[in-house]
This record gives sequence, C-alpha cells and structure tokens, in this order.
Amino acid sequence: MSYSTIAIWTIIIAIGIGTYLIRFSFIGTIGRARLPVWAMRLLRYTPVAVIPGLIAPMVLWPTATGGEPDPARIAAAFVAALLGIMTKNVIVAVLGGAATLYLMLYLIG
Repeated sequence: MSYSTIAIWTIIIAIGIGTYLIRFSFIGTIGRARLPVWAMRLLRYTPVAVIPGLIAPMVLWPTATGGEPDPARIAAAFVAALLGIMTKNVIVAVLGGAATLYLMLYLIG
C-alpha cells in the first residue's frame, strides 16, 4: 500500500495536532493549579521509572547485534550507571557511557 505525498503530510500534521492537544489538555488544565504534595512527590519518580524501560531493551536486546546481548553495550550501561551514581551528573554519565561503548566496540570489534 502506498500513500501519496499529500496523504503522508496530512497524517503527519493530524498526528502532530493530536499529540499537541493531548499534552496541552493536561498542561492547560493543571498548569496553573498547585498539585498536592503527594502528587508532586510521586511525579518526581516518573523519569526514574520511564528511562530504564526505554534503555534496557537497547542494552539487553540491541537491534545492531540482531537482538543478541553485547558485552560492549552492557559495559557502557554499567559505566554510565556507575558514573551517574557517583557524580550525580547526567552529562558525565552519558559521555562516560558513550566513550566506553566506542572504546569497547573498537577493542572487541
């Protein structure tokens, strides 16, 4: 099934408007109101819950290796997590993990 260029752009624009309205409905209705303390405390844990769910599949079943665990990616994730815990700095953790990944890929091949 192929779509025309106009149909593809119509779909992209419609999805963009839809996601904007979904996000704005939450921000627009609650954005000016003060949330209860318990809700703010729970919202602080959202990144901690979401990020591992996004990262873990890329480390354990990477597409680049056909879904097989890769020692380079596991080592990079370990170094990034360790640097993040030790320094409490996201930039240091990301750069350290990236450097480890490239070094391990260079060494392992």
